[in-house]
Amino acid sequence: MLVPVTVLDIIDIVLVALILFQLYRIIKGTSAFSIFIVVFLLYLFWLIVKALNMQLVSSLLGQVMGVGVIALIVVFQQEVRRFLLVIGNRYIQNTRFSLKKLFFSAPELPGGIGVVEEIVKAAESMAQKKIGALIVIERQSRLGLYADAGEMIRAKISAELLETIFFKNTPLHDGAVIIEDNLIIAARCPLPVTDQLVLSPHLGMRHRAAIGMSEQTDALVVVISEETGRISVADSGEIRENL
Repeated sequence: MLVPVTVLDIIDIVLVALILFQLYRIIKGTSAFSIFIVVFLLYLFWLIVKALNMQLVSSLLGQVMGVGVIALIVVFQQEVRRFLLVIGNRYIQNTRFSLKKLFFSAPELPGGIGVVEEIVKAAESMAQKKIGALIVIERQSRLGLYADAGEMIRAKISAELLETIFFKNTPLHDGAVIIEDNLIIAARCPLPVTDQLVLSPHLGMRHRAAIGMSEQTDALVVVISEETGRISVADSGEIRENL
């Protein structure tokens, strides 16, 4: 006999699926991913033996799963922290909260056409000259914490100023530039570095910092490689190369 499925059951399944999807996006490529898969399969096995009334195995696995919650928090402490940062930085600070933005936020580049053109012009010029650069563009997450760690500027965006900042002999060329409200608000800003293990070997610290920033905030990060002059963009923990 088929068990009736209610609307609440469907909502329950959808919410769990969305949470798992968001968690997968966060831990994908990290050392914790394989552990997560094993734990998830173990949990499914526990549900099966429980449904089949295999009391001994079910009881044993139940005890393991109960203690395992605490163990998982310890093992996944970096991922748990990143998950909470994603929820807090991206969505709770955003007053226009919605499930669509929580799980399926689409990339957008803030600012007018003039601002975008200046950033593109600077990126293309620095790529030709092989000037390394790291440009962080704010979206919904506030980046004041990262900006405060650098040198405050609050200057109008221009391709010439961006090139000057990242020129090798200038004191501000190390670190990242942060763009907020169509202004360059800070330079020489340190960024968090990703702990992803599955990355191309040619990606350097700038690329790892760009990915790390995009993991912990919803910012769009533009990277220019000093070695190859290639332009890459990091978004939501992923990087698109050779743009």
